[in-house]
This record gives sequence, structure tokens and C-alpha cells, in this order.
Amino acid sequence: MSNPIIDIGVNLMHRSFHQDRELVVARATENHVTPLIITGTSLRNSIEASRYAGRYPGKLYATTGVHPHDAKNCNEETITKIKELAALPQVVAIGECGLDYNRDFSPRDVQRKWFTEQVGLALELNMPLFLHEREAFSDFASILKENEVKKAVVHCFTGTVHELNTYLELGFHIGITGWICDERRGNHLKELVRRIPLNRLMIETDAPFLTPRDLKEKPVDGRNEPAFLPHILQTVARCVEKSVDEVAKATTETAREFFGI
Repeated sequence: MSNPIIDIGVNLMHRSFHQDRELVVARATENHVTPLIITGTSLRNSIEASRYAGRYPGKLYATTGVHPHDAKNCNEETITKIKELAALPQVVAIGECGLDYNRDFSPRDVQRKWFTEQVGLALELNMPLFLHEREAFSDFASILKENEVKKAVVHCFTGTVHELNTYLELGFHIGITGWICDERRGNHLKELVRRIPLNRLMIETDAPFLTPRDLKEKPVDGRNEPAFLPHILQTVARCVEKSVDEVAKATTETAREFFGI
């Protein structure tokens, strides 16, 4: 693989990276994974992500938003502060935001309210959305349709053919993680990924989560990191029956255009 590839979703501010964050970024670069987009999941986390990304211009970027798990801590001031962060040059999307009815860490009506607020902010600022959905497809799709969202990536897609078709019809992009490497629960993705046009497909690790199960040399601590993205790329390329270089080039161009980097 000669082309660098972009990891569109890295939880780089996660506590598991506190001891060696800079080494993790360096290892990613050594493995041709650059730039990285750091996922913001709460106001505090988004502030940390944008601050850290600002130290590495052109190498690190960030999203800013509130994950549905943290929606219960949202208020109007939160949205104002997210808007301020969104003005920074290293911040490239609003999110991670959406709905999660699997864990219900925030009440569902509260999740819907603050998801809708963040969708409105992205539209106001003409910025892309970095989206999360788990067991909430109907309400999630309704909010996006009602607000006529055009520019969004459904991060860590693991859904059904109906859900995928709906997102593609809406013009959305799809993020694929190491879930596709999991023979227990990711086999359906091996089929579905073929339905995603290359100009709508992006790849991500969601590190430190979702370590590919079929890595030959698994990390001792089980922690995923951006340096493993080429492994996910190879799996995706095999599934879509295209060369690794072609998929690398296409997903990178797609990510650059989508995030404006």
C-alpha cells in the first residue's frame, strides 16, 4: 500500500491512550495512516480533542459534539460551546451525535432533543455530521429526514440492508470499522459493504475499541489503535473485490472531500 489512508474515527483522548498518545500517532504515521480524525464525544472530550489536534496541524483533526450517552448532561450552553469549537480550523464535523437505544444511558426523549439540536447546528454552520445509531433506526432516520440532512457519515455502520439502503438513498456516507473482521457478528457486513459506492465509503478504527478479531499479532492489552487500519482496509478490499491500493485511494479521497481536509 503506497497511499496514506485516513482514520475517520479515533477516540484518541480516551484514558487508555494517556500514557503513549504521541507514540500511537507516530505508529499510525509509520503505517501510512495519516491524518487522523479524533472523535469528540462530550463537551469536555471535544475541548480536549480540538486542543490536542491543534498541536498537529494537517496531521490531526477533530469532531465536536455530544454522544447520546452524554446527552443527559446537555443544555443550551453546551450547544453554544460546541458552536465555538466548530469555528476552529482543526474541527471538521459536528458529532459524534445520534441515538443509542441499546444502552439508554440518557433518556430517549433527551437523546432526541439534543441530537436534533446538533443536527440544526451542523446545518446552520454548513458542516458535516458524524453520526452514531444503535437500535434506534426509526427515530434516527426520521430526525435526519425531517431536517433534510444531506452531508453525514454514519460512523461504525453495523446495520441491516434496509438501513444501509435508506442511508445511501439519503446521500449519506458510511464508515466501516474492524467489526467487518469479526467472524461472529460481522459476516453480514462482508456482503453489505459491496453495496456501498467507493465515493461514499470511509474506513475507521474507532480505537481503542473494536480491535479486529483476526489480527495475527493481537495487542497484549487488547487495545485497538490507528496503526491497525491497513488490516481493516485489506479486509474491505477483499470483500469488494478491488485492489488494496484502489480502495485506499478512493476512501482517502472520499474522506478528504467530505471533511474538507
